[in-house]
Amino acid sequence: MGAPATAASPERGREFAFTATDHRTISTMVYDEVGILLPDGKMQLVYGRLAPRVRACGLSSVADYIVAIGDDAEERAKAIDALTTNHTSFFRESHHFDDFGTRMWPSLSERLAKGGRVRLWSAACSSGEEPYTWLMAALGSDRTAAQRLLGRDFKLLATDVSASVLATAREGRYSKATLATVPGALRTAWVKGQGDLLTVDPMLRDAIAFRPLNLLGEWPIKGRFDAICCRNVMIYFDEPTKARLQSRLADRLEVGGMLYIGHSERLVGGVEKRFENVGRTAYLKVSA
Repeated sequence: MGAPATAASPERGREFAFTATDHRTISTMVYDEVGILLPDGKMQLVYGRLAPRVRACGLSSVADYIVAIGDDAEERAKAIDALTTNHTSFFRESHHFDDFGTRMWPSLSERLAKGGRVRLWSAACSSGEEPYTWLMAALGSDRTAAQRLLGRDFKLLATDVSASVLATAREGRYSKATLATVPGALRTAWVKGQGDLLTVDPMLRDAIAFRPLNLLGEWPIKGRFDAICCRNVMIYFDEPTKARLQSRLADRLEVGGMLYIGHSERLVGGVEKRFENVGRTAYLKVSA
């Protein structure tokens, strides 16, 4: 049998030394900064995602990397980025977009046509599939009508803590396989290009403001929204973090606005008193 792993020697199969103490230090940092829970069972996942950064920095252990990111905010942001899960797809949980299209969009589009203001927020937009889906589903395949509405006082804010996925979202380029879940008529109307790499129409890209935002940090947001999607991010949070975030989201919604959350998520901490559950994880704000 070989010698047991120590802080100075990598475990079998690992390029870099990584101890339970290292994991706890990383998990505490991630929880404090973005609220994500990384229990002991995630130790191998954490190592797998950080090892490329340790290598890129020319270091020999995760312990050395921890010291490095303590003094280097840019590299610490890259570590957080690497440890953030970004799983999404076009028309994921499409019942939310169906609900928005029937419950909210007719009155919101009428408001736009009369010169009013409409604001939407994709609060954990990942690589952009969600906000692009939202616009496609609401606008349909009539590009002339869509251009008329998007030229009004309309904006969709799309935020994420990960700089790398925001870069993909802003670019709006996806593989043909990724775009396969977009219904045919909408794909014809809003997706451009040939071959395996296709591009979302600039009309949609220009209607979305992609911005970096830590949901647990300060929000440079002054106005309120008519609808917010914050889906499949709270599954990584503990109950107190969920409650604080949901209360803040409720504060940023207009009364009569909609909050959409992930299929396995629920409202907690008393915030549900401010909402009426009107569909599958679809909540209408009824009280300020």
